[in-house]
Formats: sequence, structure tokens, C-alpha cells
Amino acid sequence: MATPLPDSDHRITLNDAVRITTARRQADAGAGELPFAFHRNGLDRLLGQAQCVGIRAYPAQQDDGTHVWVLVGVDSAGNDMANGELAEEPFLCPPVCADANPLNGG
Repeated sequence: MATPLPDSDHRITLNDAVRITTARRQADAGAGELPFAFHRNGLDRLLGQAQCVGIRAYPAQQDDGTHVWVLVGVDSAGNDMANGELAEEPFLCPPVCADANPLNGG
């Protein structure tokens, strides 16, 4: 049975975010995990579905071995809205990267 999503804004301080992103980068050095971004259009499409209260991300792998994420809307009961809108193909870094900042080690 699904568990409803708790109410949260998922806020984190910059100091905590830097600490945990640095730890993950150091732990996974050379493991192939890359930062990625989704455009707001895709996120709005998922969140705009009736009864959608959140998004769940599933790690996935393309046929060529590229690691990607599949996003699906989540309803108020905590169930995936798998028959609704889905999103994939994040913009991977590189080549679509942010300028140097504390989160990316810059």
C-alpha cells in the first residue's frame, strides 16, 4: 500500500547542501553520476495533472549506458500516476552545466 507524501517544502540550507553534495562527489569520484537539470516545462506538465501533489524520480539507464532519471507525478495517496504524464531526458552536466558555485565544487 502506498504511503502518502508528507507535507514538506524540502528546504535545505546552503551549508548543508554544500556539505552533502561535496560528500557525494568525493564518494562517487569516477562513478559516472552527473548533475542534471529538468526544464520547468516538463515539471509543470507533471505537476499540472489533476490530483498530482508531487514528483517521484526513478533512476534509469539508456540503452547506451547513460544514467538518466524518469519522473512521474505522485497523487495524494502516494501512488505513482504511471498512466499520466512522464518525463525523462534531463540535461546532463556536461554539457549543460552551471557556472562554478558552492554546490558543484567551484
